[in-house]
Amino acid sequence: MHQTGNSIKLLTGNSHPRLAEAVAARLGIPLTPCHVSKFLSLETSVQIHSSVRDEDVFILQSPSPPDINDHLMELLIMISACKTASSKRITAVIPCYPYARQDKKDKSRAPITAKLVANLLAVAGADHVITMDLHASQIQGFFDIPVDNLFSEPSMVQYIKQEVDGWRNAIIVSPDAGGAKRATALADHLNLDFALINRKRKRDMAASMTLPTKMELLVGNVKGKVAILVDDMIDTGHTVRLAADVLRENGAKEVYALISHGLLSDTTMENLRDLPVKKLIVTNSIDQTDRINATNDKIDIIDIAPVLAESIRRTHNGSV
Repeated sequence: MHQTGNSIKLLTGNSHPRLAEAVAARLGIPLTPCHVSKFLSLETSVQIHSSVRDEDVFILQSPSPPDINDHLMELLIMISACKTASSKRITAVIPCYPYARQDKKDKSRAPITAKLVANLLAVAGADHVITMDLHASQIQGFFDIPVDNLFSEPSMVQYIKQEVDGWRNAIIVSPDAGGAKRATALADHLNLDFALINRKRKRDMAASMTLPTKMELLVGNVKGKVAILVDDMIDTGHTVRLAADVLRENGAKEVYALISHGLLSDTTMENLRDLPVKKLIVTNSIDQTDRINATNDKIDIIDIAPVLAESIRRTHNGSV
């Protein structure tokens, strides 16, 4: 007879099967069989090959380029499928929250798409969301269901202590004012100094265009120190390149870039080898296997599978 309500059911789509397998291994459970594909019409098809009735279901999906929209749609359909199959509780585990940068109305007629995604998840049937290093903490307020925003900071602290030579003579740097809180928290944990780079975007009103960004070191002394740039995501690498150039101009001995989410769109891969940093360190919230091979190991990976697995285990057991 089928036993219900006592086990964790972990499902995944096509966004990051390697991470889902690693989380399942940490939990000591198999992935629930689930086939996600497309019809010839390009509509998404989801088939769950195991009962999820009255089960505690966790769906791990981390939408990433170039298929962010497809991955998001897969997640929504999988949630809906589990809801109609009478799952007891459905938790969406989204290490890299999609559309997180569209979190406010910063210009006329701009959409707040991060709020729209929150509405879609709730309407699809999610009861709970687990994510990591949100671009802006207020995104949690877009939901009427519980949201756990995990932090990669402890893993970053461990990486710095183990892998960065001369880290005691390092300085933690934020490439803009928006990331100052994240960088100062990391600096406090390591008992290191903090630096802030000011980013200037000038706009030519007559030509209705934005001029190239300029950066300047606003706070902190980096001369003769190992500079560790900290940010929540990297896409084109433009910000990291400008910030690293400024740090070197101000006398930094070496520059590391420590980023939570490596979006790294495919069009920028040829430029990654030329980034003026000793190492680009990202978490595996997005699959980086192909990028590691393409950059001659310039990228280091911080594994977040243990953090996600522990969060799932505690959620299931109702522990703190």
